[in-house]
Amino acid sequence: MLLKLRIWSSRLGNPTPYSTPSLKLQPFRLNLRAHISSSAELNPDQLSAVGTASKSVVPETKKFARKFLFVPPGVEPEEVTEKMVLPGSNIVIGPYAGHSQIKEIEFVKSSNRAKDCPRDERPEFAILGRSNVGKSSLINTLVKRKEVALTSKKPGKTQLINHFLVNKSWYIVDLPGYGFATASESERMDWSAFTKGYFLNRETLVAVLLLIDATIPPKRIDIDCANWLGRNNIPMTIVFTKCDKMKGKGRRPEETLGAFQDFMKENYKQHPPWIMTSSVSGLGRDELLLHMSQLRNYWDQ
Repeated sequence: MLLKLRIWSSRLGNPTPYSTPSLKLQPFRLNLRAHISSSAELNPDQLSAVGTASKSVVPETKKFARKFLFVPPGVEPEEVTEKMVLPGSNIVIGPYAGHSQIKEIEFVKSSNRAKDCPRDERPEFAILGRSNVGKSSLINTLVKRKEVALTSKKPGKTQLINHFLVNKSWYIVDLPGYGFATASESERMDWSAFTKGYFLNRETLVAVLLLIDATIPPKRIDIDCANWLGRNNIPMTIVFTKCDKMKGKGRRPEETLGAFQDFMKENYKQHPPWIMTSSVSGLGRDELLLHMSQLRNYWDQ
């Protein structure tokens, strides 16, 4: 299974070596039609074919799908229509998408070493991000229960690998946050030795959900993390959090998403899957669970 997922992730292409990218804030578009019209310069007759299930997409759209959309196994780029793309994301839904609702969840264990994690061969999704990015809030939103994962006002509270069993069939894994510089030396996690060992050796890992705060500019540490996952062929989905908020002098989440899109365009042969979420409004919850279901079902076949 690990080989299959690593081969799948390699479709994204390894990122080029990092060198302080110029994260230009381009207009952000969620809409397949808008993306195609601006990047492929289609004529009106071609645009009329987009989103029509009975017609194949035009060649320019096929190129766009290969470059900018996450097209899952079981779907060919020329088959993609606008209706197949999840709202607020670049994720195409394919035949492996299935039951996605969470009926029950239970905490299983906390581990301070990867080798101590559960070994029952159930598939799992690891949630990773900077401290205070909203990892615990996202978990609580996904399962629709408060305090399943500890939500703390003190960043860096999660210091172990925490496994939560969902529907008795798969795991959500809450990992320690990175980038929390004010923790004491005794509490500060050695992310390189601790979490990277989990990623490289965990055969049941379906994908990493890499959380990015949409209310602030992209951070170097987030880009370094995305680069490392890409270089090691670790499947990832970028989850933008706090998309209902606005900070500072009116910075909008769309600006952060646009900047990250520029980075991915310059560094990846194909965009990794990404999605907008909010633990306050519930934005993206059902769509993210549906995406996770198709990854899980493909892994489990």
